[in-house]
Amino acid sequence: MLNYISMTANSRPRTAFITGGSSGIGHALATRLLKLNYSIFIADLSLTGAKALASTYNTPSSLRVHYAGTDVTSWSSQLASFKQALQVLGGRIDAVFPVAGIGERKWLPFPDETPPEGGFAEPNLQTLDVDLTGLLYTVSLAVQQFRRQEKDDGWRGKLVLTASICGIVPVPALPIYSAAKYGVVGLTRTYGNLLVQEGITVNAVCPGIARTAINSEAFYKSIESEGILVSVESVVDAFVAVLEGNGSAELFVCRPEGWVKWEDKEGDAWLEKSIEVLDEGHRWIHCSDGANKYY
Repeated sequence: MLNYISMTANSRPRTAFITGGSSGIGHALATRLLKLNYSIFIADLSLTGAKALASTYNTPSSLRVHYAGTDVTSWSSQLASFKQALQVLGGRIDAVFPVAGIGERKWLPFPDETPPEGGFAEPNLQTLDVDLTGLLYTVSLAVQQFRRQEKDDGWRGKLVLTASICGIVPVPALPIYSAAKYGVVGLTRTYGNLLVQEGITVNAVCPGIARTAINSEAFYKSIESEGILVSVESVVDAFVAVLEGNGSAELFVCRPEGWVKWEDKEGDAWLEKSIEVLDEGHRWIHCSDGANKYY
């Protein structure tokens, strides 16, 4: 892929905008960035985690954690939060992380709930709204702002998107979630090669199955013995690797043993098992008499 200059080349304090930074992977990422001396702005619906970070890292003389209640599916909500972030972060944002996301939702009626002939139910596209449309709103804000910023050590800004292994290999029981993540992967591979010419990098982190609120604890416990779970900290390691790296249009896949740059290949036992487990564990979403094993 096209290479680029590292963001960490000098000691100037960096700034970051994170959606979904109040919980889960986003919160862990926010915590790590603070330890790396970033000042951050968290845009999230729930602000409990963001407020906890602020109470830990903010002092009367140094406000490094900022936040605003944000609905990522709303352009106006994201726009207001991004403008606020620019104001409190000094007019420059170095890195943008669209992390906010949700899992698969029941998007069509179950087979036995299908309306009679002549009737059609409106699909539930909430997963697509959050995981793809919301991300595109964040990307659009970041790109427009980055283009206004002067290059600093050769760069204008970095976008680090949150994809998934479900955006690399299809999961039949997660059609809408997979569609969203395939969209994120496609955006990374295309826009990442285009924008690098302007001094903007676009990469994506693709976690395997990590223990977050996107699935139930019962689901995670049921697969612990499979040896396929990925730690949240290793996912955060991948985000940091993107910031410290030189590439664009790259995918960083998070495995139990750590992250790797993705190269399409067959016969990956860990990936195949992860996809199988995700598929089997979510079939219930599509059938009213399916075994509701984990939820």
